[in-house]
Formats: sequence, structure tokens, C-alpha cells
Amino acid sequence: MTTPKTVLITGTSSGIGLATAIAAARAGWTTVATMRDLSKAENLLEAAAEHGVTDRIQVKRLDVVDPASIASCLDEVIAEHGRLDALVNNAGAGQFGTVELTSLDDFRNAMEVNYFGVVAATRAALPHLRAAQGRVITVTSVGGVVGQPFNEAYCAAKFAVEGFMESLAPVAATVGVDVTVIEPGAVASDFIANVGLDVPALLAAAGPYAPALEAYIARTRDIFTNAQTPAEAVTAIIDALTGDHPPFRVQTSDWARDFAATTLADLDGSAVQTLTNTWVR
Repeated sequence: MTTPKTVLITGTSSGIGLATAIAAARAGWTTVATMRDLSKAENLLEAAAEHGVTDRIQVKRLDVVDPASIASCLDEVIAEHGRLDALVNNAGAGQFGTVELTSLDDFRNAMEVNYFGVVAATRAALPHLRAAQGRVITVTSVGGVVGQPFNEAYCAAKFAVEGFMESLAPVAATVGVDVTVIEPGAVASDFIANVGLDVPALLAAAGPYAPALEAYIARTRDIFTNAQTPAEAVTAIIDALTGDHPPFRVQTSDWARDFAATTLADLDGSAVQTLTNTWVR
């Protein structure tokens, strides 16, 4: 019998991460679903039971800002399963506000979780992915290609992730590892709630920025009324996980493609990858 492929997914307690773990298990993968706080695993375990994939999902603790946690988790995966075929970098945290009203610590924290966490997990996983001729799939955002008002810290981190992965992709390809970034638009998930916005307090503290902030919040609420579900967004992730040589850049909806196209003419990343691959071969 062929040994099932193994995927490790970060940030699976809710939203896209949870839906990805269920979908990967349903696709037949041994799925290591990780999260920083294991007390939040209940929803994932209930969904696994509902879909009949409990035997293919293993929940482990992994904190992307703690290199020791990453190393320990990967050691366990290799000891228990003997291989790692894919890493899905999904863990992330929102950061809302404009620079004059946001502390430098808030900016650093956003970079730590959304960027350095991705770098750390990818760096630790690559030796195992090389051995398996596997792939790295990273959930970024359309906010990684189009900067958005009152999201300076978050978008800066996502732009950094996009630059890191676009630069890594041709190098990783020389050792048999595919790299893909997934760019969701608005997704109806707990991510928005997890940002913990107190809108009246934000407006009261916004000073001269209050009119712009009020307009932005109204526009954003309208967009999220018609947002994708996590399950719909996950289709692109599973295609990248299971397909042959997926493109570098994938948007998760027509809206996301149209939005990204305001900056990107090379929507799937093939033109950039064709160019930079010639630099390393």
C-alpha cells in the first residue's frame, strides 16, 4: 500500500485553517492540524467527526512565533509519520489601525506572527519537504498585493510574505519543492471577530482620522456581508495541495482576482517565475 501523504497546517482552530484541515483529510491526506492553544480544538474535532475523518486528523500544538515549538512539532511528525509532504502556512493575526494611532510594538507583533512565523515554519519544514519533493502553500491575502487603508501593519506583513515566497519559489524549485501563495479576498470567518474591534472606541480615539475611519468601516462591513465562506476559499488550497505543479499565485474568487488585478497583470505569477527561474538555472 502507498503511504498516505502528510500535510502540516498551521492555525487550524477556526476559519480557513479549520476548513483546510477537514478538506485535506477528506482528500485522503494524513493531516496534522496545529494551533497555538489546544483548548480551542473542540470545533475542529467536532467537524472531523461530522465529516468522518477523525482517523486522518491529528491535532498538535504549534506556535509560529516560538522556534522551539515549531521544531518539536516537526520532530513529532517525522517520528510518527516518517515524512512531510506539504506545509500550509495559515496562522495569522489581524492588526487594524493607522500608523499615527498604532504603537511600534503593534507593528512588530503583526510582523512577528504574519511574516516571521511564516519564515520560521517554512525554514524548519524545508529539509523534510525536499526529501519528499513536496510543497509549501501559504495563505496570504489580497492585502499582500493591494495596500488597504487602516491596515498598514497587516498589509505590510502580507506584502513581506508575498516577496519572501516569490523570491523563494525559483530556488525551492531547483530542489523539487513547489511554492504557492493563496490570496483570499473577504472571507466570512472568526478572523474578523478575532481582531477584537471596538468600533465606537476606535472612532472616539481616531481624532482627525475619524471621518475616513467611519467611511472605511462602513465599506468593509458591506463587503463582508457577501464574503466567501471558508469552505469556498479552501477549494483553491486543496487544488494547490493535490494538483500537479500548481501556479505560484492563486486567488480564491472572481472578486479576489479582479481586486488583485488592479496591481497584478501577472495574476498566476507565471511571468515572474519564468523570468526568475532563468536566474538560477
